[in-house]
Amino acid sequence: MSTAAPPVLELSDAAFGYDGRPVISHVDLTVARGEVVAVLGPNGSGKTTLVTGLLGLSQHLSGDVQVLGTPLARLTDRTRLGYVPQRHTLSGGVRATVTEVVSTGLLAGRPWWRPAGRADRKAVQEALEAVGLADRARFDVETLSGGQRRRVLIARALVARPEVIVMDEPTAGVDRASQRVLAGVLQRLGRGGTTMLVVTHELAALRGVVDRIVEIDTGRVTFDGPPQGYAEHRARYARSAGRGAA
Repeated sequence: MSTAAPPVLELSDAAFGYDGRPVISHVDLTVARGEVVAVLGPNGSGKTTLVTGLLGLSQHLSGDVQVLGTPLARLTDRTRLGYVPQRHTLSGGVRATVTEVVSTGLLAGRPWWRPAGRADRKAVQEALEAVGLADRARFDVETLSGGQRRRVLIARALVARPEVIVMDEPTAGVDRASQRVLAGVLQRLGRGGTTMLVVTHELAALRGVVDRIVEIDTGRVTFDGPPQGYAEHRARYARSAGRGAA
């Protein structure tokens, strides 16, 4: 008899923060393999602290956190988690091609002295094809548009074949046409079974991409459910706020 795959992420009464002070607490959250989850909330709500906590970039202060079936504190292979930051200087002021930048996503998984091999080059090619940039492989990243640079960041996260990808505002700061292209990339990844946790302010740009929405406000999870349910949740909130102002 087959059994269901264990959750990719499982949090119970978890808290994350900085310098010992919680920014977000009492988080109960389970993400199944293959789910695409949007994390919403106003600035300062704690959503970025939550996802960076899973990456070890903010402090896990309390509660139980399991990542890929392993307690967070014992997760040593961080290449199993891919990360697409909101802001990043792709080339650091040094001229670099798209292929060179994407290849840096493989460095954590091999000794520094071993040159890239055939398997590495294949992984880079596949990552570029996944984000629709195979035809830009030899381009200098400085010549790309903002939306194309975001796709380079996604390819860099994909190249090590992580089991889950965390993205921080992937559609922010790019024009609507680029947002549509990025949404198409994420939709293809989701349909291919890639597990994604996406922090965003722009839910409309990801319509048809996400399976589930987690809303965070003032350091607490205030909604966790499907997009249809979230629309009803916001409508109830608006009605409640209207009555309060009357």
